[in-house]
Amino acid sequence: MSPMPTDLQRFEAAIRKFDEANSTDPNVEVADGIAYPKEVLYAQRMSACLQEVAPQASEALQLAVRCQHIWRWAIPRHDFAMDRPGYHKWRNRLKHYHAELAGQLLQEVGYEPALIARVQALVQKQQLQHDPEVQLLEDVICLVFLRYYFPNFAAQHPEEKVVDIIQKTWRKMTPHGHELALQLDLPPATQALVAKALAGN
Repeated sequence: MSPMPTDLQRFEAAIRKFDEANSTDPNVEVADGIAYPKEVLYAQRMSACLQEVAPQASEALQLAVRCQHIWRWAIPRHDFAMDRPGYHKWRNRLKHYHAELAGQLLQEVGYEPALIARVQALVQKQQLQHDPEVQLLEDVICLVFLRYYFPNFAAQHPEEKVVDIIQKTWRKMTPHGHELALQLDLPPATQALVAKALAGN
């Protein structure tokens, strides 16, 4: 179990705020026969993965994983140039947007500025590879992607692109993250792509 937040009611109120915001997502994803707003399901998967990977995660990190994609649909990819620089501008804009919105909601439920700033730093992945909690967040992001989203992604894109994405994802993760990723129950075709990517990584 994760350590008890300093104020459980405040923590639960923040989670509700995040989920209520994401519940307005017009995009729907079906899991186990149930339709969810896409970002609500993503946030729940992130929290569950963190609980599995790091049950003693800090309150700030628990909050950060829950709001990491908050209102993501509000800034669509096609609003930016469809090239590599455009992609990076989109991703950076999203990070600032998620952090700003999360900060507003955390302030509404009474969190102090220091913890809000910490959650915002985590959401923006500041000091990646230098801050252990940011790196843990990155591991969780990658694990959730590989477990829930990668098989469908792989089926829709050329093998060369899929292999490249796996290699880039792998480089973001820690050795422990690699170990956990290799334990995922992926479809055989997806496992073969992972093996091919890692052989050339």
